[in-house]
Amino acid sequence: MTIAVDFDGTIVEHRYPSIGKPKPFAVETLTQLMRDGHRLILWTSREGALLQEAVDWCEKQGIRFYAVNSNYPDQALVFQSDTKSTKVTADLYIDDRNVGGLPSWDHIYRIISGKEAARSKHRSRRKGLFGLFRKKHHG
Repeated sequence: MTIAVDFDGTIVEHRYPSIGKPKPFAVETLTQLMRDGHRLILWTSREGALLQEAVDWCEKQGIRFYAVNSNYPDQALVFQSDTKSTKVTADLYIDDRNVGGLPSWDHIYRIISGKEAARSKHRSRRKGLFGLFRKKHHG
């Protein structure tokens, strides 16, 4: 799966143009997603030296992106007008500016890995509202 990830406010606390402290479990989650075989794309409004600082910071943490602000490694961004669009194609986008805000990184991992769906399905069977009132069978 290809996952586009924002930097400021998502991987690190929002301290732009500085780099903030890592968000809890962001680095661990992203490195695990890489180990799970997902392609990560850094999708940020940073550019120039500030972008390179973010990429270098991530690499020091063990996060290596498949691409940065593009769909493919080393892809030259070609624009048809003066507007610079850095929209990338991904299966999922992780960004602190999404509707509802940024979920916790452990929750993000459970959703992406499918463990959330399995856990919710299991929980609803065993502990759903009606399950609370179900009599236990002793046999």
